[in-house]
Amino acid sequence: MEDERRTRVVLLACGSFNPITNMHLRMFELARDYLEDTGRYKVVKGIVSAVGDGYKKKGLIEAFHRVKMARLATENSEWITADAWESSQPEWVETAKVIRHHYSELTAAKQDADDVDTVKYAKKRRIEENHVESASYHNKREATHLMLLCGADVLESFGVPNLWKEEDIAEIVGRFGLVCVTRVGADPHKFINRSDMLWKYRKNIHVVPEWVANDISATHVRRALRRGQSVRYLLPDDVLRYIHANHLYSAESEQSNAGVLLAPLQKYAGDPSG
Repeated sequence: MEDERRTRVVLLACGSFNPITNMHLRMFELARDYLEDTGRYKVVKGIVSAVGDGYKKKGLIEAFHRVKMARLATENSEWITADAWESSQPEWVETAKVIRHHYSELTAAKQDADDVDTVKYAKKRRIEENHVESASYHNKREATHLMLLCGADVLESFGVPNLWKEEDIAEIVGRFGLVCVTRVGADPHKFINRSDMLWKYRKNIHVVPEWVANDISATHVRRALRRGQSVRYLLPDDVLRYIHANHLYSAESEQSNAGVLLAPLQKYAGDPSG
């Protein structure tokens, strides 16, 4: 009964995952513990959504490999999964649109489940003389909330000119909500205080402290791989085996998209020399 009174939450993490690391997975666990400890939420699912190749970030390897690694990393999880919708789009997709897509998927799934419940209720009511209990069974289940899960670096990127649209930030934080895991050297509370937009929606931002300092980053991992150094225990073993088997992350791959503006900067700022 206690779980039924809690708001069901799906956590969505969008990013390069180039490659996915243990810290990416750890963020989901930290966020779930934090939200459930409030007594208000029940986290039912986590989704890893890798950005498409159209993002044009320097050193970004093909989405096919990044999605495959995300699936390998999450295949043993009971609640975290990797989704390929964003990465399969022909052009870069704004994070707000990715969230809307997954929210519509949740809404459609809920409608299907409600339709099944309606049929079950009708049948049960016909065969039971006393259907008081079955009437309560027909009550609509609570809507599932979708929240964006990110690190403090993503939160701070909201302040980078032309990287995000103001209306997208308002929609992400104001409509859906944000779960932000702290990182070494970052102070989310200070950034929220400095931003009028984030301050306005501060009650929709959940700042999750990471008490065990961990500065694993995909950038550090790629650098070590290029230098032939060990990255074991920074990545899931299956992901590391996949990287070696496919000879990913070389000096050449790190130069992909070199000199190319990120897709959002191209879209929102146009030609910087103009």
